Amino acid sequence: MPQPVELIIKNADQLLTLATATPDNPLGIITQGSVAIGRDQVVWVGAEANLAKEVLVTESTRVLDAQGKVVIPGLIDAHTHLIFAGSRADEFDLRNIGISYQEIMGRGGGILATVAATRKASKEELYRLGVRRLNRALRWGTTTLEVKSGYGLSLEHELKMLDVIKELSAHHPVDLIPTFLGAHAIPEEYKGQREKYIQLICQEMIPSIAERKLAIFCDVFCEKGAFTYDETEQILRTGIKYGLKAKVHADEFSNSGGAILAADLGAVSADHLLSAPAEALAAMRLRGVAAVLLPGTSFVLGLKRYGPARSILAQGLTLALATDFNPGSCFTQSLPLIMSIACTQMHMTVAEAVLACTSGSAKALALPDKYGKLAPGSPADLLILDITDYRFLAYQMGENPVETVIKEGRIVIENRHLV
Repeated sequence: MPQPVELIIKNADQLLTLATATPDNPLGIITQGSVAIGRDQVVWVGAEANLAKEVLVTESTRVLDAQGKVVIPGLIDAHTHLIFAGSRADEFDLRNIGISYQEIMGRGGGILATVAATRKASKEELYRLGVRRLNRALRWGTTTLEVKSGYGLSLEHELKMLDVIKELSAHHPVDLIPTFLGAHAIPEEYKGQREKYIQLICQEMIPSIAERKLAIFCDVFCEKGAFTYDETEQILRTGIKYGLKAKVHADEFSNSGGAILAADLGAVSADHLLSAPAEALAAMRLRGVAAVLLPGTSFVLGLKRYGPARSILAQGLTLALATDFNPGSCFTQSLPLIMSIACTQMHMTVAEAVLACTSGSAKALALPDKYGKLAPGSPADLLILDITDYRFLAYQMGENPVETVIKEGRIVIENRHLV
């Protein structure tokens, strides 16, 4: 007997399930497709012609007609620095006249400039800024989003950031996945005292954060000028000891060994990877470490190198794309824009980019297999796009096709406006 449902999206020109993929149909596209939602889950997906016999429409069922539109799972952003105060618009201009990211950091700019502004900000101010940014991400179709700390760099201010992330996740439709990134940079007050700061991270920050259950992941910026291989290993092993899963900012500007370390530790992901050697990617594949590529950062920094997407895909690694939203090197929350850059600069197909912003990103966040897909039992997180072909997501660069966002069965964006 057909089951009663609360919401139906019917008659989509293309319904991307990402759950019934074949070599000829990698996105599991159903033409003239429909999806039925009960409470916060998908209960049925299929062709419009089968809807009436599979689903019971009652007086309380809301029906949305997606004729002439595309329906896809909600997008998942697997790497962001959402919580911060201040701006680094001045640095954008400095880079445009040839001053490097590393040189700006050496002048006291970069991460440490944002640390100073974030430390001054109250929880209330950071919360307000977070709501505004999450609303923007939601309008671009992001329904789940990883958020790192790392602009506090002291026990007090790292806890402040993670408390704000927890509050935002409790009260905003977007699901937030918290990551501790106390090893983002050496703060000014520990200049010349690296070992003392690392002791602070390992002996005070990580235990306190784990006890309060404020983070799922522990991340380290493993890079020349940030944290060495040995320092990264020490911090991540401490995080693992306290129940935090490992992630690594790896091999962005140089071969720092971060990707190899991610493989050795069985990290959930290694992110950036512009300078990762082939043997590191092979090791990641063997250990099931996801590769998170951040092409928006290469684009904004004017780098000539991008992440090795084709090599990663050829080796069979899980590939995720993310915004790396942050105040210094990639100030965007648009995953469709990231898809465009990935396709044009890393030679990905649009289908590969869509997978990397949905099911690939779910794996890079260690979410259950049902995430990033539209199938019975999947979270009812989905988008209705005002396009007739999913490839317009990347092809129509800079345009926002998101018309409707449904999060856990609730319509939260309708006709492009927050509900």
